[in-house]
Amino acid sequence: MDIEQNQAELIDNFVKQASAQKGTALGSVILEATSHPSLFAFSEILAVPTVAELEGTENSVYLKVLQLFAHGTWSDYRSNCSSLPQLVPDQVLKLKQLTVLTLAETNKVLPYDELMMELDVMNVRELEDFLINECMYAGIVRGKLDQLRRCFEIQFAAGRDLRPGQLGSMIQTLSNWLGTSDNLLVSIQEKIKWADTMSELDKKHRKEVEARVEEVKKSISVKKLQTVSRPKLSSEGSRISTLNLVE
Repeated sequence: MDIEQNQAELIDNFVKQASAQKGTALGSVILEATSHPSLFAFSEILAVPTVAELEGTENSVYLKVLQLFAHGTWSDYRSNCSSLPQLVPDQVLKLKQLTVLTLAETNKVLPYDELMMELDVMNVRELEDFLINECMYAGIVRGKLDQLRRCFEIQFAAGRDLRPGQLGSMIQTLSNWLGTSDNLLVSIQEKIKWADTMSELDKKHRKEVEARVEEVKKSISVKKLQTVSRPKLSSEGSRISTLNLVE
């Protein structure tokens, strides 16, 4: 099944479950969602009214966990683990996978040392096994492991949920890109016009040259014709004319 279609079906399923629960009962739904091996997007679940209502209640910790998986990283969890419930192994794995996606947002070449620090991995072998088995085989990233340079070269990475305030920044980035594209398009159109003008001038010049060549050819042909048509006196004729003059 296509990964995007699978994500959409999973999200729809968990949104329905969350909509049907309240308070403490949402804890099990959130635990299942954040542990699911094929789910990597959580903003739709966060937007469910019953989930948003957890804010400021005794069950707000469930909301914090969901927010962590929507926008946070493994380092964020380690920094705030005292105020969050202990994660189960499947959640730990999921959060580390999401951490790789976050790192890939800003850098397409990830040094092994940075990855080992962010993922709390002790050696290169463990890191490479994680990247291959838990990230590339899962379809969330594609890339190349460069053991010589000790880095992971990202070719593709799935996107994460937009963080609060990130939408405005993204819109601005897209607006800037659109403006640059418009300017580039104008420049290309101007170059096309210049090329068309030069092409027309070249055609005109070629026609002028061809016309001159034809004139020269005609001139040469006329001269040859005149040379061939001029009468020639034989030696006998010359002698007779001379005798007539003597007489």
